[in-house]
Amino acid sequence: MDDPAPRVHPSTMATTEDDAVHPSQEDTFVRGVSEVVGGPMGEHAAKPRRYERFWTPARAVIAIAILVFGLSWIQKSPCQDGAWVDHEQYSKFCYTDVLALYYAEHLNEGSVPYVDWPVEYPVLTGVFMGALGLPVHDIGERTPSFNQGQAFYNLNALVLSAFGIAAIAVVIALRRRRPWDALMFALAPTLVVTATVNWDLLAVGLSAFFLYAWSRRGPAAPVIAGLLLGLAVAAKFYPLLLAGPLIVLAIRSGRWKAASIAVGSAVGTWLLVNVPFMIWAHDGWVKFFQLSSDRPIDWGTLWYIGTHLPTSSTGAAGLGPFNFLSQHVSLLNAVTYVLLALGCVGVLILAIQAPRRPRLAQLCFIVVALFLLTSKVWSQQFVLWLLPLAVLARPRWGAFLAWQLAELGYFLAFYGQMLNVSGKFTIPEGTFVFAASLRWITVAVLVGFVVRDILRPELDVVRRTYPDDPDGGDFDGAPDAGLRSLAAAQAVVRSYASPLTSRRS
Repeated sequence: MDDPAPRVHPSTMATTEDDAVHPSQEDTFVRGVSEVVGGPMGEHAAKPRRYERFWTPARAVIAIAILVFGLSWIQKSPCQDGAWVDHEQYSKFCYTDVLALYYAEHLNEGSVPYVDWPVEYPVLTGVFMGALGLPVHDIGERTPSFNQGQAFYNLNALVLSAFGIAAIAVVIALRRRRPWDALMFALAPTLVVTATVNWDLLAVGLSAFFLYAWSRRGPAAPVIAGLLLGLAVAAKFYPLLLAGPLIVLAIRSGRWKAASIAVGSAVGTWLLVNVPFMIWAHDGWVKFFQLSSDRPIDWGTLWYIGTHLPTSSTGAAGLGPFNFLSQHVSLLNAVTYVLLALGCVGVLILAIQAPRRPRLAQLCFIVVALFLLTSKVWSQQFVLWLLPLAVLARPRWGAFLAWQLAELGYFLAFYGQMLNVSGKFTIPEGTFVFAASLRWITVAVLVGFVVRDILRPELDVVRRTYPDDPDGGDFDGAPDAGLRSLAAAQAVVRSYASPLTSRRS
């Protein structure tokens, strides 16, 4: 069965950026807030054409993004000199791995990542660290008064901010008829506080480029998309999950060629980046995988919540199975992998049974969110992984802001917990567990909303603006060949089963 005719609301079917959808016209939350300044924009309101104004939606969003990354730099400024006295990196909420690991990974001594010192990150992130850190070290060697750590952080902050702004620009490019959707990404409060906690924006930017390249179609698009996906996986492992939705949509649409090329190109790119280190710096290269395997339950995960929930009136904490898993890391690894695998099977079933083929961004958001919901590690900056995917999957402000407030609450509670561990009691353990639970719940609710939009595509605001899937690339506008194949297979099974059933009866 082919996709049913898209249900497009005439008032939101924009054709150019001049006719772009305004959030106050379709989003209940924004419409309510707009009443403070006179109400939503009218359907017949005069709109200056793009060539008549400088501040187009795209330029306005990019300008706001630049300001937000400037605020992020200011927020981390108390920690930039590296003189962390009396745990001020926690009390001022400004800790960053970028500065701490400049010394922990011996970049300040001129060590080459993986070759001279094992690095706890995938190869491309280590290469990125070395490419910025070694020149800083060389300057420091010649200038004793030069603060290497501060210079390293500032240089990283500049480049990572460029990747973040590029990711926001990609969201705008993917939503030319809905440019204000990208404002959700640019104004996310967690972007201010987590942008440069670690190097995650490198992978976030590369993943965004992958989605953009895939959306462009053309004979070279799958190769370029695969190359970018392979680089993203070489920087952080989570983008590997994005290959799954390509395979699922290939099953649903019956279009395998482009998806196969993209996945194959991604594998080839990852190998091209990693194999030299696997061969000539194996001990340094393998550290990331060893640490990932040996790492116990981390702060704020489902498993941490389970081991710290009060279970009796005496205040004893921890549910039995969670406590057992915390003492058996290998079993914990297996359980998290099984839960993620089951979740991915659920995504496959959802994609096949949905009345319309899901959009690529919807499935990408779900699988990455499922990984975080079941993982034993959920660092504060992992919120960056979800930001662009959440905006592309479901550009609705209400639930998005609720999630962001929960993430911000977790961020504050996390530093309170760090002060507790440092010997300066700040918050009760229960407060941190509550903040972690609220974060977990809001992400799960967002997943639920996206699943609902898939099952009821008339609720998907992106499909009110676009005929099918603006990110879908080769899948955009494709018939449901995969669904027809599934129906044919079911018919064959029924045809063989019917005689057996009649004989038994």
